[in-house]
Amino acid sequence: MLNYLYRRFFYMILLFFLLSIVSFFVIQLPAGDFINTLAVRYVQSGRSVTPELLNNLRHQYGLDRPMMVQYFHWFWNFLHGNLGWSFSYQQPVAKLLGDRVVLTASITLLTTIFVYLMAVPIGIYAATHQYKPGDYFFTLLAFIGMSAPSFLLALILVMIFLKAGLGVGGLFSPEYIRAAWSFGKVVDLLKHLPLPIIIIGVSGTGGLTRVMRATLLDELGKQYVITARAKGVSEIKLLFKYPVRLALNPIMANIGGLLPAIISGGVIVELVLSLPTVGPMLFQAIINEDIYMASSLILILSTLGLIGTVISDIMLVVVDPRIRFVSKE
Repeated sequence: MLNYLYRRFFYMILLFFLLSIVSFFVIQLPAGDFINTLAVRYVQSGRSVTPELLNNLRHQYGLDRPMMVQYFHWFWNFLHGNLGWSFSYQQPVAKLLGDRVVLTASITLLTTIFVYLMAVPIGIYAATHQYKPGDYFFTLLAFIGMSAPSFLLALILVMIFLKAGLGVGGLFSPEYIRAAWSFGKVVDLLKHLPLPIIIIGVSGTGGLTRVMRATLLDELGKQYVITARAKGVSEIKLLFKYPVRLALNPIMANIGGLLPAIISGGVIVELVLSLPTVGPMLFQAIINEDIYMASSLILILSTLGLIGTVISDIMLVVVDPRIRFVSKE
């Protein structure tokens, strides 16, 4: 068991290093850099732009150095908690992110919990009531959840939440936006969280429900289940002792893919609902080619997905101990 975990953590560290390379250099792929964006702003404001001015600005921001030198400088500082300097905001990236990363991680975690709490019971119910009205109803909801655009769902739920008198738009009421953290601000945050969690989580819930239903139906049709039922084992004990446990394997394995999907899908919702999370900031950083801001955010969000993969590996071993023995071969 420990050897299995050691290998997983070693792979995580290796992948983290590779992700840092991709996170930094993918921002460099488009033509130009932040200085080109800044030059356009200067021209629009009526200021004169000369080659000497552009060269001085590139030297000032360190963009005249070789790309590999820029990467190692950024990555070394990142490991020491210094995420670099934001060209657009003229502030340290770490200071700008502040609560945004915490709020994003909280929404991602709560959305993941919401998805599993909804998908697993519904999948079990649909599988044990195959071709009955409840199965058709939840199957229809799952397909709607997977196919409905998030912005359309957001508009529908905004109307429902407004009629119910619940918070809509942002994560805080106006009086708490710039206020220090307090019990009242936490309560206000909790009032605003259900809407983005439901909108972001609906698609993942629909997909996982289908996976749980299909996997459990496959297990329920196997010979060991038929034999146990013939011996008089109660349906509840028969269902949860083996079939559900085995059906959870692909569900647990899906955590690693679910977290990045929630994060990427959440960016659109965050823009629509004006949430103070990293999504809108990442969008603007990519447009402005703010390399340190964009690279740091991409690496942080990618690391969340990487952590989700490790968690899914650990949970798979807990749910199905056979996996640890297969990994030794």
